[in-house]
Amino acid sequence: MPLASPAAVRKQIQSALTDPIYLILGEEEVEKSALASEFADLVDEGLRAFNVERIHVGELTTGDKLLDGVASIVASARTLPMMSPRRVVIVFQAETLLAPKRESDAADRALKELESLITMPDPQTTLVLVASAIDRRKSLCKLLLKQATIVECGAPDDLAAAERWVRERVAKAGAEIEPAGARVMAALAGFPERAQNDGRTGDVKRLRGEVDRLLIYALGQKMITADDARAIAGPAAIQDHWAMTNAVERGQAGAALRQLALMLESGTAPEMILGQLGWMVRSKFPDIAPAAARGAVESLFRTDVDLKRSAGDPRVLLERLVVELCAGTRNPTRGRSGAW
Repeated sequence: MPLASPAAVRKQIQSALTDPIYLILGEEEVEKSALASEFADLVDEGLRAFNVERIHVGELTTGDKLLDGVASIVASARTLPMMSPRRVVIVFQAETLLAPKRESDAADRALKELESLITMPDPQTTLVLVASAIDRRKSLCKLLLKQATIVECGAPDDLAAAERWVRERVAKAGAEIEPAGARVMAALAGFPERAQNDGRTGDVKRLRGEVDRLLIYALGQKMITADDARAIAGPAAIQDHWAMTNAVERGQAGAALRQLALMLESGTAPEMILGQLGWMVRSKFPDIAPAAARGAVESLFRTDVDLKRSAGDPRVLLERLVVELCAGTRNPTRGRSGAW
């Protein structure tokens, strides 16, 4: 049972080196549908009408319907590609096939035909089965788990996936959204630019709610703009309250400034942010940037005084401090004369 992440599968599609059978599982319908649809990229656009078939089997509730449906899938999967090295067959709601609601002779024959296809798939066809869940105790499911590449497709795990989610959701409602608008919505729900190794991700429940609000706000529009997205955007969610200091420690000013903005927009007090930065300077700088430690302390002190005296916009003062601290960690051998 080889396992693959959605990102790994997309790389296989880009390289045109796909496995014979994929089983895409999960409750997040938009992401599953988006990933399954990307398999069409294996075929040149002008030839997809002949070589890409999408089959919905959710209505196959009786044995006879199931038998006819499976026969259609098998015939499609066994058909030779036309003027293309590969054929793609995508089956949606495949859980209906794998666990028929009613047992009958016709249903048994259908399952045997499907078992034969799974055991010996056509080498020139990529078969993609999309299901919400399967009963792993069933013999056919056990066979499929052994033969297919399994893709657990849950909620989006990074900013790019969340943007695709937004575009798909908007398209399903009969509209389009500008790329910048999709990015605003994804960032609003706190999705990181890259998937995190510890499994942390954005808030898909909030993303769904915000997109629903956006669709109501832009009701009747065929194109939703980034300005529309910003108009309904509230403060973005914070997934990691230490992401800013971690970015400063790595010298990544851009990432640190984005995290600073998230903290301020979510209502975090400037004094608390300054306290975090002060802790980071005291505990980290002596090891990672000893030459810049003195300048960092002086910058902290100056910012503290300016905040207390209201000597400027707190956001601007903190942004200046973050940039200065990042300069110190990015160039750890440079002291005050070089970094500040």
